[in-house]
Amino acid sequence: MHGRNGLKTAALLGLLSGVILLAGRVVGGRSGLIFALFIAIAMNGFSYFYSDKLALRSMRAYPVSQVQQPRLYAIVAELAASMRMPMPRLYISPTEAPNAFATGRNPRHAAVCCTEGIMQLLDERELRGVLGHELAHVGNRDILISSVAATLASIITFLAHMAQMAMIFGGMGRGDDEDGPGIFGTLLFMVLGPIAALLIQMGISRSREYQADASGAQVTGDPLALASALRKLEAGVQARPLVENPQLAPTSSLMIANPFRGGAGMAKLFSTHPPVEERVARLQAMALRAI
Repeated sequence: MHGRNGLKTAALLGLLSGVILLAGRVVGGRSGLIFALFIAIAMNGFSYFYSDKLALRSMRAYPVSQVQQPRLYAIVAELAASMRMPMPRLYISPTEAPNAFATGRNPRHAAVCCTEGIMQLLDERELRGVLGHELAHVGNRDILISSVAATLASIITFLAHMAQMAMIFGGMGRGDDEDGPGIFGTLLFMVLGPIAALLIQMGISRSREYQADASGAQVTGDPLALASALRKLEAGVQARPLVENPQLAPTSSLMIANPFRGGAGMAKLFSTHPPVEERVARLQAMALRAI
């Protein structure tokens, strides 16, 4: 299961990078390709070093100590020790919407954030299941992978806007080497490029969620605790969702449950999170195999 998810993630990241290279050719031939690579490196570097600060700020999270949150600290310390990783920084977000997320570029710079809502909603066993999931994200380097995927998708959308401007001002997708694809290729990329990037990004996010569920449940030894927590979180989010806004969009993909009210039909196709019923079914199957 873990190997398949890892290969799937690598393939999707490769596909996303390939779309960027294609986008560079569409926008400006070899010059556009070099420009796209430069932007990708710069934005990935920024995301790598500052994604944790941006995520915590977007949720107005504040740091907490062992004295302030003894239950939270004890659970995370125990799980971190069992996973042989440094103790992450702990934060609380002052919102009633029940959720949690981990962020940081590696285990030495990791942070785990819980909302006030999730601390009130879950019992200790369920909270332990959620925190195992979040520390699994840290151990699997999922925060970095998600940040890179989000950055690459943003670059593709940016290049699509550049292609639109090129058409408006007569560029028609051709660069200095006059080997661009012309108006048809430019139009095709403008429409399909951002959609493809978003779908690939969502595929990466869902794959990492499945793997964190499995890894976290293996660490805690209690898949059913996480399954119970996910059910409660789904109901809690429906009752108290976060208000959607652009500032929260990058952070929402890091959270254990989709913080916004779930959509139906096509909206589910663009969700960063797998269906809760599917996640619960996988965890229940994992518990049965352990009997």
